Amino acid sequence: MHTVQIPVSAETLAALRRDPEACASELRLAAAAKLYELGRISQEVAAAIAGLSRRDLMVALGTLGVSPFQDTPQSLAAELSGD
Repeated sequence: MHTVQIPVSAETLAALRRDPEACASELRLAAAAKLYELGRISQEVAAAIAGLSRRDLMVALGTLGVSPFQDTPQSLAAELSGD
């Protein structure tokens, strides 16, 4: 597994009213949701990036205004394989 680091200043954390852990979780979810919305990744991959179950990811997508029903080649393949 690889680690990606994103520098975030103390001022940014304060403006977001988040501690580093909460900020990291929020950034992972935002990245996963956007990549999923763009059709770049499947729900399964998005859930792994966000550190959520697929069910929890679907709920989170809804709160972010992203439809959990995207017709991407990855999601169609996952559905056909029963994942």
